[in-house]
Amino acid sequence: MSEQPVPADHARQQLEPAAADGLRAYAARTRENADQLAAVLEDIATNGLPSVEDCTPWEELRETHLARLTAQRPAVA
Repeated sequence: MSEQPVPADHARQQLEPAAADGLRAYAARTRENADQLAAVLEDIATNGLPSVEDCTPWEELRETHLARLTAQRPAVA
């Protein structure tokens, strides 16, 4: 993102309160996800990669995620 200040002659358009709240919630979720990823990377940097036996195969993760998405999707007649 740009760190340049907004020129004074360009007024910023304010968001509706509900849209601003939604944007703040999205920012909080994104920040939380980034913090979790950073923690995992720091753990790997400190302790090394986990053993293969302690990992979940990507195919299993994919199937779990697809099942979650399917459950969230409304059924089509």
